[in-house]
Amino acid sequence: MSLSHALALLALLLPRGRCQFDVCRSLRGSKAGPEFYACQPPPTNMKEVMQIRVDPPGITCGNPPERFCTLENPYLCSDECDASSPDLSHPPQLMGDRERGGLITYWQTITWSRFPEPLLANITLTWNKSLEVVDDIVVTFEYGRPTSMVLEKSIDKGVTWQPYQYYADDCLEAFGMSPKRVSDLAPSNITRVICTEQYSRWVGAKEEKSVVFEVRARFGVFAGPKLINMDALYTRMETTKGLRDFFTFTNLRLRLLRPALGGTYVQRDNLLKYFYAISNIDVFAR
Repeated sequence: MSLSHALALLALLLPRGRCQFDVCRSLRGSKAGPEFYACQPPPTNMKEVMQIRVDPPGITCGNPPERFCTLENPYLCSDECDASSPDLSHPPQLMGDRERGGLITYWQTITWSRFPEPLLANITLTWNKSLEVVDDIVVTFEYGRPTSMVLEKSIDKGVTWQPYQYYADDCLEAFGMSPKRVSDLAPSNITRVICTEQYSRWVGAKEEKSVVFEVRARFGVFAGPKLINMDALYTRMETTKGLRDFFTFTNLRLRLLRPALGGTYVQRDNLLKYFYAISNIDVFAR
């Protein structure tokens, strides 16, 4: 009896009510019959249980109340952020709430009124346990995606940090790195930390809102573009040094380094249109 069939038999004999794993079969057929492997437990959107911390203190708008504009209506500064008003406040927890009835809620920073001092913000996401990401990490920005930012991860509950991916409209200028896409990677370097320009260039605040850490595309290098051959992925996870560790973390951190500029340079005469605003952070993991 092969090892895969033995594992399948063992899974069948275990009590179903307590077992996280079910029996799966590879979609690839063979003359010897289907290949069995243990299914993974279903993924969960971890945004509903994450703890959120933003730094530095005072980076969230509203205290004191502040007016702001948008890049698409830069001289109509009629919007206001006021931490004392439930309807006008934009606290950090709105990055992970459930939005109902089509109402978009979001966290927002102060404006870049202190330019040329950098407008920097760190968002730390904590789960207090080890997680394995199983789908794309998607950060949804309102009013424009940052010109440059870094996604970092920790595997020791925030004691040490390492870069996961760099994002910039000009990777060479921002980080001294040549721009890459996940499609440029091969099985031998799939865990390489890259800088991408795909999610930072200005195309309009309403047209493109998402900044993505592409997990599915990396899985697809082993499982195929439609993720059909999952047994090949699971085998690689177990046999390739560092591969499973690459998709594992206890904490994530967003380092926002430069806000959206609307495709041009910083206009000093109207700094109220430069800020960060995030409505959702989706992290599917197990």
